[in-house]
Amino acid sequence: MALQLVWFRTDLRIHDNSALAAAAKKGPVVAVFLHSVAQWQAHGHGANKIDFWARGVDALKSALAGLNIPLLQRDISTFDQAPPVLTELAHQLGAEGVHFNHEYPLNEQHRDQAVMAHCRSAGLGAHGYHDAVAFAPGTLLTGKGDYYGVFTPFSKAWHKNIQAEQLALRDTPEPQAPLDIQSEARPDLPAMATRPVERQQWPAGEQESADRLERFLRFRGRYYQSQRDFPHVRGTSELSAYLALGMISWRQCMQAVLSENGSLADGDTGLVAWVSELIWREFYQHVAVGFPQVCQHQPFQAHTRHLAWRDDDDAFAAWCEGRTGYPIVDAAMRQLVNTGWMHNRLRMITAMFLSKHLLIDWRRGEAFFLQHLVDGEFCANNGGWQWAASTGTDAAPYFRIFNPTTQSSRFDPEGNFIAHWLPELASLPAKARHSPPRDLLTRLDYPAPIVEHKMARQRALDAFKALKD
Repeated sequence: MALQLVWFRTDLRIHDNSALAAAAKKGPVVAVFLHSVAQWQAHGHGANKIDFWARGVDALKSALAGLNIPLLQRDISTFDQAPPVLTELAHQLGAEGVHFNHEYPLNEQHRDQAVMAHCRSAGLGAHGYHDAVAFAPGTLLTGKGDYYGVFTPFSKAWHKNIQAEQLALRDTPEPQAPLDIQSEARPDLPAMATRPVERQQWPAGEQESADRLERFLRFRGRYYQSQRDFPHVRGTSELSAYLALGMISWRQCMQAVLSENGSLADGDTGLVAWVSELIWREFYQHVAVGFPQVCQHQPFQAHTRHLAWRDDDDAFAAWCEGRTGYPIVDAAMRQLVNTGWMHNRLRMITAMFLSKHLLIDWRRGEAFFLQHLVDGEFCANNGGWQWAASTGTDAAPYFRIFNPTTQSSRFDPEGNFIAHWLPELASLPAKARHSPPRDLLTRLDYPAPIVEHKMARQRALDAFKALKD
């Protein structure tokens, strides 16, 4: 049996890994990871994600060692260096073929296509697997043969067509005979503009992922539907960063739900709601392939290209720094900057505040989020931002504009989340934390609102209506 080379990327696990399982059936395996830090930074990823990525590779190296699979590591500056580096390494090792799991943003698609072409021209096998999705993009289409641009029919089609084989976990390889090849140390990360958040907030690896999944299902999963929108309640799975880098797979999550609930579409409302969120992740990956303009800084809704965004650097800085005068927005932005993560309800509130209240181009917010998020992945981040800005798939109707104070009162009724991240407001009664009295702002050292809700709402409505004139 001939040696196989497995190229790991955002699939940092040995369990339920399509590429690894398939390669191990063909022969002994050597693994490789290409550190593309300059390319990741060019794509907008910041220190939090890159540090977590690096630690995930360290955890993968340890897991592979238990299977006697060496992990080789190379530094490359840009994706276009991947094809020659991989083919040269495969020839040096005497490998028969290269195996990897597909990624779906446009640059990653082009890179993978170039790798496959380069391998084949060099006489090597090239094997790509649609591991991150149940359905390969292009295989789950509307009745007219188009990619879905709306989530609900996509979800219905997903549930209707999903088969047990797609949900089945891929085999974890048995330990192989040791090879005369040594694993390599990870290259040091270059100096970055900002320091990553404290690492203990985000332990890396499969074991941490499995532990989080177990805790979620045991203590919070059945309350997910009723508690997921309340940022002061620990009601979400806290698995997004681990899913983003493949330290756990969507199939492992689905199988865990099936073990608890017996169904993905019926039964416990909390678990079914969580399954829907996992399907959203897949939907946005299909969108990236079917509508490549979203990968090119363009809105999904073509007519919104002409929307008159405001160029207001001071307002943007106030949003970034949590100085808008709207406590729920400011608390959320502080959570993001200090932890590398933001509660999903707050992502919607802050994104809609920037794009609607401030009428600032959603792409600036999308980039800021990606720069800070430890769970930042292009497809989900872009999809969420375009939803909030009413430019994307399933876009919120342009006239849906969250009132941040109302959202705050509804989802943080006691103001506990606000008090945690804005301690200057903690002395206020709960109700006052959502909109501090103007006469107390100076004493509290908290800014007045930078925009008035009614005026901002009308300004946004006018801007969107102008697209129809």
